[in-house]
Amino acid sequence: AGGNAFDAAIAALWAACIAEPVLASPGGGGFLMAHSAQGETRIHDFFAHTPRRRRDPASLDFHNITVNFGAARQDFHVGHGAAACPGFVRGLFAAHRAHGSMPMSELCAPAVAAAREGVPLTDYQAYLLRVVGPIYLLSASARSVFARPSAGAPVTLGAGERLRNPALADVLEALGREGDRLFYEGELAATIARSCDESGGHLTREDLTRYQAFDRAPLRRSYRGASLCLNAPPSSGGILIAFTLAMLEDGPLRAHARSSAAHLERVAQAMLATNRLRAQVGETIDPSLLDPALLARYRKEVLPAPPATRGTTHISVIDAAGNAATATVSNGEGCGHMVPGAGFMLNNMLGEEDINPRGLGAWLPDQRMSSMMAPTIVTLPDGGFCALGSGGSNRIRSAVLQVLVNLIDYDLDPREAVEAPRIHLERAHLDFEALLETDVCDHLARRFPDHHAWPERNMFYGGVHTAMRTARGELIGAGDPRRAGVCLAV
Repeated sequence: AGGNAFDAAIAALWAACIAEPVLASPGGGGFLMAHSAQGETRIHDFFAHTPRRRRDPASLDFHNITVNFGAARQDFHVGHGAAACPGFVRGLFAAHRAHGSMPMSELCAPAVAAAREGVPLTDYQAYLLRVVGPIYLLSASARSVFARPSAGAPVTLGAGERLRNPALADVLEALGREGDRLFYEGELAATIARSCDESGGHLTREDLTRYQAFDRAPLRRSYRGASLCLNAPPSSGGILIAFTLAMLEDGPLRAHARSSAAHLERVAQAMLATNRLRAQVGETIDPSLLDPALLARYRKEVLPAPPATRGTTHISVIDAAGNAATATVSNGEGCGHMVPGAGFMLNNMLGEEDINPRGLGAWLPDQRMSSMMAPTIVTLPDGGFCALGSGGSNRIRSAVLQVLVNLIDYDLDPREAVEAPRIHLERAHLDFEALLETDVCDHLARRFPDHHAWPERNMFYGGVHTAMRTARGELIGAGDPRRAGVCLAV
């Protein structure tokens, strides 16, 4: 009881490490956007950082694992050599020092209790664990937490079964008592560095000691009378959302019925322009891409042109005083190995193709990694404001974009905005949720011959979780059913 929106977000992120272990871990990283009741907005960047030195490939623990999603297979790269320097713990403590009102030990306490007593896995979490089973059953230390006790072939825990993690409970309790120096300079730092050194990883004690959480100003943009605060570079998600919204400002979307063929084709063409921008500029994602002359050229040259033929979690909180916190975190898929005696897995960010545009193994030392994560706060034209964000790898930007369009252009409430069918364009391939009218689906299929129609809402399209304070002061929100999201008023 008590506390503010920032306390609630921090407590929820600690709890996610036990309730959503595939998505959140002390060994991962992320971003938290904080908006105070006084009107100040800041971003806490605690994403993964590349190691300061590169290990000899001959002794590197870095290998491929194929994961079966049913309709498709995907390769992931794991091992100790896939781990970048984690920022999760330092970031939560930085946000707490700046905005928290309760002792960190109290914010850790619910997660500590859950880890000791165990939490029953939801259908969604059991599904995720089963899908990435080859990673979470890779090592004996991981199997001891995530597998059913059995004499036969290891199987991940199923829905309704309790996931207990007393080692993680001890770590979280110690962090709440001693602070983040334990993780970056103390006993935990020594354990992480020794494990990586002995088992083929890049990370060293110096990487942990020197890790910093950055306090950044948000990227500020306007769109049809709404004021947006977006994630800032070096992460690319905010810039790309802003660019796509700028493409959509070339005429009123509301002239087209919501979820009509004309509406969705305009959104798809704006996504296509953004994809072509990404292909042309490569890693150079900075505010210069929002230069009015460049935007005008893309509207003229790209928008009329026909198309050529993983895991994150998000939390949004608003309190009665008007504080808002919106946070997106990730552990990648995890590296497959638990930190000895600590109950958590380091990330595999160095093995994630999406955030290694130079190619796997070609990362630059001592650099903050880029990310599509896009925690966002929008002040609506009527004075209401909404905190939102999404998991979903490359689909984060399209998921957040479409919810923003639904909120701003079509005046939908959070639930309607989140549950509306989505599309995603990657290169010239269009994915869409076939909950649309038949004639709309047929039009999209003709317009984009390279396409895939999903028969229902799917986690592929992210999970946009929203919290809103309306202009009347009412607190409402929506969790995305695509990722078993929930909305609670407490």
